[in-house]
Amino acid sequence: MRPNPIRRKLARGEQVMGMMHFTASPMIVEVMASAGLDFFIIDFEHSPIDIGMAAHLVRAGDAAGIAPLLRIPNVDPGLVKKVLNLGVQGIVLPHGTRESCAELLRAVRYEPDGVRGSCPAIRQANYGPPDWKTFQHEANREILVIPLIEDPVTVADMDTLAAMPGLDIFFLGPFDFSVAAGVPGVTFDHPLLAGAVDRHGAGAPAARHGRADDQLQRRRARISARVSGHRPPEAPGLMAGGLSMPAR
Repeated sequence: MRPNPIRRKLARGEQVMGMMHFTASPMIVEVMASAGLDFFIIDFEHSPIDIGMAAHLVRAGDAAGIAPLLRIPNVDPGLVKKVLNLGVQGIVLPHGTRESCAELLRAVRYEPDGVRGSCPAIRQANYGPPDWKTFQHEANREILVIPLIEDPVTVADMDTLAAMPGLDIFFLGPFDFSVAAGVPGVTFDHPLLAGAVDRHGAGAPAARHGRADDQLQRRRARISARVSGHRPPEAPGLMAGGLSMPAR
């Protein structure tokens, strides 16, 4: 199976950038890759994209050298299995909570780490891997699990989420967060959003309180943000502040 380039770049301490994808256009995926983006996120939460079109978008991403991720509407193990079978390299979960994240972590991985159903005749496995155990191990290792932090109560629970093994990156969803916080549409210069970024961004409480858990601190440093299309100039400042994976 394909190695996950996003996982490797983040492990090297690099910053990566990508975009949401709401259209059924493989050509736009190719344009994103040509522009130098590292990943794109196929949207199953709000867009009309279906599983058949997602397959074409994933193929376009693989051919163009840009990593395909996918945002699911909720934790549906059957849907998660189907999109992973296509070769999606990361699953983005809206309104992530302790419970939904734990459920997703089990859905994306094969035994012994999860409950994902097995079938060798899938695209991710090249329609028949020579060694199923090796493929199973690689699939469990390579997949990214990315909760969207979109509610004030979840921001307050970041210590617990950051300590959960298998959660690789945290996206802050600014619009849903602003609505839930009662200030719809504010941007990252608003105190509530700025505070949310600081709460679990680089130099977050785990580091400030002097904990020795290096793995937790590394995971916290992978806080990311969806940068509103209305304010793309915010991206450089957010990345300079420690965000490693902005998505517009």
